[in-house]
Amino acid sequence: MKITFELADGSEIVADAEPGMRVKDAALAAGVPQITGDCGGNLSCATCHVLVTDDWVEKVGQPGEMEDVMLDMTAVARQDHSRLSCQIEMTEALAGLRVRVPE
Repeated sequence: MKITFELADGSEIVADAEPGMRVKDAALAAGVPQITGDCGGNLSCATCHVLVTDDWVEKVGQPGEMEDVMLDMTAVARQDHSRLSCQIEMTEALAGLRVRVPE
């Protein structure tokens, strides 16, 4: 399945993902800039911040309690639909997911 990462400059990177894979891991494999995932997905760095596009918010769901706390520590101010990509697990329902990568 595919995930599209919309970059701040208007370009896009389309990444491959398998069910069960984290969006962060697909971003790292595809070389998406600004997503570094320094903590390896352990909810301790917030370096995998993405903005879920409006049409995907319901399917992706809301952040959990720990993720909610970490979203207040992102390099780019938290916005509506902010998520940490390490906490979004790909499922068939998320095939074609689109997220924006903040500057």
